[in-house]
Amino acid sequence: MRWESLPGGEDWLLRPVIKGLCQFESLKSGAVDLADIALMNDALDVMEENQALARRMTEK
Repeated sequence: MRWESLPGGEDWLLRPVIKGLCQFESLKSGAVDLADIALMNDALDVMEENQALARRMTEK
């Protein structure tokens, strides 16, 4: 399966905004840097993986 993404990969930058962890204006102003975006994306990945693990455990 191939997931859809924005042509320039901007979905990685916008993911924390979409999930409510920061505001788009913070990206535009530079108040949030790439290290912050990376950390937020890592935290979202961990959260999603733990949720998937919990679902798999309850399905057994």
